[in-house]
Parts: sequence; structure tokens; C-alpha cells
Amino acid sequence: MHLYLVGFAALAMTGAALMGIAGIVTGWVPPWLRPRVLRPKLWGYGSVVGAAGMSLYMFIGPFRGLDLSMAPFAMTGIALFIAGMVLQMAARRPGGPGIPERR
Repeated sequence: MHLYLVGFAALAMTGAALMGIAGIVTGWVPPWLRPRVLRPKLWGYGSVVGAAGMSLYMFIGPFRGLDLSMAPFAMTGIALFIAGMVLQMAARRPGGPGIPERR
């Protein structure tokens, strides 16, 4: 069962990172987020950073087992995940002066 959870988590984080890369390169945003995302490239960067952070947390933290020597790295992953979510939230806000917004 553990192997299935690891596989599903890897698949989910790969999908999130690929959506972020598509947002950075082409400006594509998933259809359910299009009405709310005003800056797709920033959303893409947030998605990639969030996926990398959550992957770091999962694969060094809970999926590795009880190894407290790796806890600082796992907490760094959580900090990266939160930073990615902040970037994604900023992508939903209108841009400041000189920052074009998508219409």
C-alpha cells in the first residue's frame, strides 16, 4: 500500500509541476482557474515552487520514516510549498504599475 501512495504522490506532484511549466512557457492555466488568474506566468512559477516544496517534504519527511535528522529538510520543503502558494495567490491579484494583466 505504501508503494501506491508514493506513486500517487509522485504522479500528483509531477502533474502540478507540468501545469506550472505550461503556465510559464505558454501562459496556459487549467480551465477551472482561468477566470481568477490574472498573471499566468507568476501562477506557473508558484505551481512549480509549490510542487517542488511538497515533493521535498513528502519524500524526505513522512514517506521516509522516522528519521529526525532529515526534519530540517522536510520543513524547508513546507516553507517552499508555502512560498509557492503565496506566489499563486499573488497571481490572482491585479498587477501594479508597469505590470500588464491578462484580460
